[in-house]
Amino acid sequence: MLTIGDLSRETGVKVPTIRYYEQMGLLSHAERSEGNQRRYSSEERDRLAFIRHARDLGLTIDAIRELIDLSQHPERPCHDADRIAAEQLATVRRKIARLRKLEAELERITSHCHSDQISDCYVIRALANHDLCTDDHD
Repeated sequence: MLTIGDLSRETGVKVPTIRYYEQMGLLSHAERSEGNQRRYSSEERDRLAFIRHARDLGLTIDAIRELIDLSQHPERPCHDADRIAAEQLATVRRKIARLRKLEAELERITSHCHSDQISDCYVIRALANHDLCTDDHD
């Protein structure tokens, strides 16, 4: 059995986050020792590693909850797991597209700034006047 500190060190998940995952129902509430310390099994450590990996990939708590539920039913088809991953991939691609627009706009406004004084700085003018931007990047 692992203490919460051991579990944190082994998985790289901070103690408050472990408690949060318990509150959210992603981890079962830990058993308690006679000294009232939380005690975790290797299965809970593996579940926490699963959750951390899913969070690293940007999956939401609800998506992780659904994936954990799916993992409890190995006989079911993996269509739903594939759907969750595909939805996250689409989200990531939208974010990348938005970041590329932001990159292009920042590159454009910084390349236009050839002034030595803020009073003539294109970056400041572009930030003050959205009409100087080439793209809508709200």
